[in-house]
Amino acid sequence: MKELNFNQLNEIEKNLINEAINIKSYSYSPYSNYPVGAALLDKNDAIHTGCNVESADYTLSTHAEMVAINSMVKSGVHKLKIMVVVVESKTGYGMPCGLCRQKIREFAKDLDIPVYGINVTPENKISKIYCAPLKELLPWSFDVEVLNN
Repeated sequence: MKELNFNQLNEIEKNLINEAINIKSYSYSPYSNYPVGAALLDKNDAIHTGCNVESADYTLSTHAEMVAINSMVKSGVHKLKIMVVVVESKTGYGMPCGLCRQKIREFAKDLDIPVYGINVTPENKISKIYCAPLKELLPWSFDVEVLNN
């Protein structure tokens, strides 16, 4: 995983980050107080977004990445090229959890897709930008080839 500066990003990446920051404001996260926004670029260069939606029964909560992927799928597209996740965090990095990494894997055009984790302040000021290829975040991933054995 590498740390980047906003000025190192191309316009598409910057736009995805801004979309993820914007959708994060719609997060429903009263229990964790951990609002998350996600934006992805699909194989047709369309952007899909999502925010986390919590429930008092945490098992019913939905992750921002899953909402963005579901949005893509309902538009009839099944492959994504870039995933961006934005979280309010002072420490660590805002990369997708294991469940979301597996869901990204299901719809990734390949294992080299970039996954960005963006840490922002409560005022949405970017503090850290991390990037890693999916294959680094989810080595030895489970996919359809495993089912075909």
